[in-house]
Formats: sequence, C-alpha cells, structure tokens
Amino acid sequence: MIQAQNLSKHYKRSVAVDDVSFDVETGKVTGFLGPNGAGKSTTMRLMLGLDNGGGSTTFDGKPLHSYRRPSETVGILLEAKAFHPTRTARNHLRVLAAAGGIDDARVDEALDIVGLKEVAKKRPGKFSLGMSQRLGIAAAILGKPKYLMLDEPGNGLDPEGIAWLRDFISEYADQGNAVFVSSHLLSEMSQMADNIVVIGKGKLIASTSMKDLLSSSSRNGVFIRVDGLKLLEKALHTAGAKFEHADGGLRVSGMTADQVGHLAFGARVPVLELTRKDASLEEAFLDLTEDSQEYRAHKEKQS
Repeated sequence: MIQAQNLSKHYKRSVAVDDVSFDVETGKVTGFLGPNGAGKSTTMRLMLGLDNGGGSTTFDGKPLHSYRRPSETVGILLEAKAFHPTRTARNHLRVLAAAGGIDDARVDEALDIVGLKEVAKKRPGKFSLGMSQRLGIAAAILGKPKYLMLDEPGNGLDPEGIAWLRDFISEYADQGNAVFVSSHLLSEMSQMADNIVVIGKGKLIASTSMKDLLSSSSRNGVFIRVDGLKLLEKALHTAGAKFEHADGGLRVSGMTADQVGHLAFGARVPVLELTRKDASLEEAFLDLTEDSQEYRAHKEKQS
C-alpha cells in the first residue's frame, strides 16, 4: 500500500497541509476529496517528493526515490497539459518511455488504451482539455505501474469520456493495483471509489470506506408522504424524532422505515408513500466540509 504519514506544508503566513496521514490500499480506488483550496494538489506533490515539506510517504514500505524505475511503481497525472505542444502525441510518450527504460511498443498500447490511437501523429498543442487528459493518463500508465495518482482526471471530458474514465479506473484497481484520484465530480466518485480521504483547510477530515462514510451521515433517513401531515408531525414530536419538510412530505432522521410506518399507523394516518432515503456522497461531503469552505457564495439580495 501507499502510506502517507504526517504530511505538512507551511508557508510564511499560512498552512497548506497540516499533519495529514492516510493509507491507499491495493485493489481499491481511493477518492481524494476536499473543497477548493483544501490542499489536495499540494498533498499529492508532497507524496511524490515534488514539493518540500514535512512527513513521509512510502510505496510498499519504501520511499519513491529508492526505486530504480519509479515509473513502474507509480504513474502520475498532475497537469493535463504537461507536454511539449509541437511534439506529436506518440513522440511525447516515446520521450517518456526512453527516460523510463520502457519499450517503444508500450507507447502504442497506451495510446490505444486511452482512445488516442487515431491522433497519435498529431501535435497535442491543439488538443482539447479532454484529449490532453487522455494523453496524460497514457503517460501515467506507460510503465504499467502498481499505483496511479490522478489529480482531477475528469476535467474537460465529455459524458462518453467520463464513462470511459470510470470504467478504466475501476478495472485498473481490480487488477490488484491501487488508484488514488482527486475529483470534484462527486456523482462519478460515488460510483467508483471504495475508500475516501477528505481534507479541508489542509487538515484531514476523514479517511474511511465509502460504505462507512455514507452510513454515518446525518442525512440518512426515511421519506414519508401521508394524508394528514399535521397528525403525523404531532406523533413525531411526541416520539422525539427529527424531521423536515421535503417534496410534499417529511424526511425523518434517526428512525427506520418500519418505525416511522408503525408511528403513522398508531396515529391513524393513511400512508401514501414510505421509502428509505440514503445520503448521497455529495450530501455527506457537504456536511463534512461545512466548516472548511474557503469560498462561499451568497444569494443576491432582492431590492
């Protein structure tokens, strides 16, 4: 696994990363989440030794610089357009392959995997952001690394590209590798991540499984729609239940669907709809990072 321990980065007047520790397991996708300015990119650079700071990161118990061929241990995508704009896509990868001691044949394999085989002879300077992301991923997988670290790889991808990326990342981890990926696309992250690391204002907020993160959310509850809302509200108040109005009914937290149904039956309230409502990753994330948002928008006041 990857073990990041006590990562820190201090500037004169601010702290970018503050004593952050977590693990990235093989065979799993670990999502890396945080508000804008939380320190995600800085954390990834610290893990790779690309930025000066405190703490340490080991890959299978050893620091990255101790490996003779680091590109076979970890593949990296930190910048979408980290290439020479006038060098062809194939030649860009050939340069990287030569530097890593990788056979040229792997270049065409990687281009095919990411869907860029048809534009291999084109210069990436005019590539769209989505195509540049694909080229960056091709560069990351050249050495067939055990670990992939991808910073916002979904930026600029169209819906087909997003679906491809989700499948690619999941399949890569299923082969016994590990993928550590940051993203603001929470709906996509919820479909592919096994574990989640959340930071805010440089501090670790959570490092847990997706299942445990969602099950512990205060947003989990039961939705009920009835004929006789006031009577049900009175029964819920008497039972000490927490609830809020939603979609013509009530969203009740801290109770199971069976408990809410029995309560409605006891209050002689006809039930029109009764369903369990699990928290989404977006809801759980917003709750966790409520106090860590650097930038907050406010509604315009009406004159």
